[in-house]
Amino acid sequence: MEINDLSFLNDIEYKKLLSELKEKVRSNQLKASFKVNYELLDLYWNLGKEIVTRQEKYSWGDAFIKSLSKDLRKEFPDLQGFSETNLKYMRRFYIFYEKSQQAVDQLEYIFSIPWGHHILLMTKCKSLAVTLFYIDKTIKNGWSRSVLEHQIDSNLYERIGHAITNFEQRLPDFQSDLAKQTLKDPYNFDFLTITNEYNERELQKELVEKISEFLLELGDGFAYVGKEYKLNINGDNFYIDLLFYHIKLQAYVVVELKTEKFKPEHLGQLNFYVTAINKNIKTNRDNETIGLLICKDKNDVVAEYSLESISLPIGISKYEIKNIFNEEYKSSLPSIKEIEEGIKAIDGENVSHPNK
Repeated sequence: MEINDLSFLNDIEYKKLLSELKEKVRSNQLKASFKVNYELLDLYWNLGKEIVTRQEKYSWGDAFIKSLSKDLRKEFPDLQGFSETNLKYMRRFYIFYEKSQQAVDQLEYIFSIPWGHHILLMTKCKSLAVTLFYIDKTIKNGWSRSVLEHQIDSNLYERIGHAITNFEQRLPDFQSDLAKQTLKDPYNFDFLTITNEYNERELQKELVEKISEFLLELGDGFAYVGKEYKLNINGDNFYIDLLFYHIKLQAYVVVELKTEKFKPEHLGQLNFYVTAINKNIKTNRDNETIGLLICKDKNDVVAEYSLESISLPIGISKYEIKNIFNEEYKSSLPSIKEIEEGIKAIDGENVSHPNK
């Protein structure tokens, strides 16, 4: 007899399983597309190589590329990608990676991401190290071009792994490095539409309402468990701001939000929550729970000193919101209804006075 009990939907183990399965499906989808993409990138690489070789040998200029584009498009009218602009990108593609033996040794990996991604990387990234970082992240996370562009524009390379933590002292080596690279500093919350006067509850509410954008900012591997997660400790109730499970770390991540500058006393509460998760939720299959305190601002030296006496693995980061509205300014903006009425008034005036 089948029981239509849907209570499992809110079960932590179900959410963990769903996240793991999503990772596997996404990985298989990427593998299926890699083979087709590799052949195209291999062709572009060799075309770029031939262009560079001939231009160096015969001192042929851009007129050569223009002629080559015309002849290739005439010969292969059904194939895209032989425009003059694209041939120049192929030349740039070859030059960009050929100068580094490290890159040449990783061509099969580099060829795994789409051509449009490569054009974006060549346009926006200044060094090979930064480019290879974003290629690796794109492959592991299945980023679309728009997501990749967002990550580059938000300076992910400069932010990742820079949170103040005690992971080296509180986690085994195999977990410490991965855990540190999991956190960012600062976190970019520009996707929020929030005014100057907000409290921690409102910040939490905004983040949950835009959980897809928040998970993207947190990075790969995070699975959302819940907000104001209730813990009953010997009859007393406590509420964690946000609780996540990290698939790769195989650990719970407790996130506490502070809409003020970091204070050492903030760590006491977070340390308590991490302890409570370890004792009440964590199973033998899970690694040690990690705490993450995200503040409006912080003094790095004060944060480092404060972590020295904390016995559990905790990281401290700050967040940035560059598009905060001033409440007074926001209230002065016209509503959609006011804009529509204004447009109707203008249209009516134009109809009444056609010669004006």
